[in-house]
Amino acid sequence: MAVGMVPNVVDHLPVEYRSLSDEELDRRISAAKAQLGDDLVILGHHYQRDDVIRHADFRGDSLKLARIGAEQRDAKYIIFCGVHFMAETADTLAADEQIIILPDLKAGCSMADMADIEDVEEAWEVITEKFGDTVIPVTYVNSTAAIKAFVGKHGGTTCTSSNAHQVLKWAFEQKKRILFLPDQHLGRNTAFEMGIPLEEMVIWSPGSGEFEQQKGDLEDVRMILWKGHCSVHQKFTVEQIDRLRKLDPEINILVHPECCFEVVQASDYNGSTDYIIKKVAAAAPGTKWAIGTEVNLVQRLAQEYPDQQIQLLSTTMCPCLTMNRIDRPHLLWTLDSIMDGNPVNQIEVDADTIYWSKVALDRMLAV
Repeated sequence: MAVGMVPNVVDHLPVEYRSLSDEELDRRISAAKAQLGDDLVILGHHYQRDDVIRHADFRGDSLKLARIGAEQRDAKYIIFCGVHFMAETADTLAADEQIIILPDLKAGCSMADMADIEDVEEAWEVITEKFGDTVIPVTYVNSTAAIKAFVGKHGGTTCTSSNAHQVLKWAFEQKKRILFLPDQHLGRNTAFEMGIPLEEMVIWSPGSGEFEQQKGDLEDVRMILWKGHCSVHQKFTVEQIDRLRKLDPEINILVHPECCFEVVQASDYNGSTDYIIKKVAAAAPGTKWAIGTEVNLVQRLAQEYPDQQIQLLSTTMCPCLTMNRIDRPHLLWTLDSIMDGNPVNQIEVDADTIYWSKVALDRMLAV
């Protein structure tokens, strides 16, 4: 299949899987896992729904899970309960003989899709014509394999929300400016914490093909932020923070750096998913938290740490809707297809894209 493309967006889930009871789904999934044994590993992203995550052999963020999958050399089949860019990363890092499966091919990521490879290539021409050889591209791992490969070809690297500070520091040692893809908020929040003022940041809009929110001289720009965002973390607001602080001055506001600049500035703490989990795990009993990230993770933390008061920052549910497309009927279907010898929904990245994506990932790991 072409890299970055969902091979078939038609949901072919056989209708009989929808009629199974929860108990039957759980029983058959467990039985299939037992039958497949070491030939199978199931990876579950932190934002995955609880009824699916309970069947995962490993849970974590996207890159961590991709690396774990690649380490399971006995596993011929890797089922990634996440979204398509995560499965692409898993295929990039996996051995040639390992088969990566995404239970529902419609489980995409709106943020990753906001950086289309054709738009990025066009933008690169304009940006390098304007700034010359002073720009290095950096992409958040929440991007398609095609974007990772583009970055690798142009001397850049990837980053996670955990290591963005170190990666940006490295990138500025290479070039004066960074083109940051695809999440403007992670790029802005990280650069600001490093001491780069907002006046030295600008947004590139693929829609208009122009720079937006220019606050100073374009020649002084150091961060070129792609106009992309996470639809979940975009929903958290300063008004939500103010409301909760008025209700309870003792509450701690903990948010992900994919939230907008104003929310991150108004919070008490901000950090990656791993940071959020560790922050709560280390907190004293009775600590109060309002957390600005995906609701499944927040609810799971509340269940795992009942001695603390944990709630979602927003009053409305903030699920990753595409992640929630992965459900038990799709998981069982993919397991049955493996046992029938005809696995469905395989994710394959072409060899050239794998090569350059690995170049970008290896640069990050070297940092």
